[in-house]
Amino acid sequence: MAEPTSPPPAGTPDPHQLKGALKSFKKKLKLSRLDKESRIIAGPLSKGSQSGIVAVTPPSQFPPEIWQELARQGKLKDEGGGTYSLVE
Repeated sequence: MAEPTSPPPAGTPDPHQLKGALKSFKKKLKLSRLDKESRIIAGPLSKGSQSGIVAVTPPSQFPPEIWQELARQGKLKDEGGGTYSLVE
């Protein structure tokens, strides 16, 4: 028989919420970079350019506590001003 898992401490976000939030954050960061790169005007013979976006404001459908917990866990870095970046 499997041992019952204890519920997370009060005030700690649900692990499923954290996983979903991190996935949403990565998607927003990726789309922000792609959007910026698609706007860069370059000639047909140029090598193109990278966007340089490393931090974004996290998706608003998750509360700030989620982003703070992900930063505390070392998965995101709080860049200040309400923006976060991925920890590589």
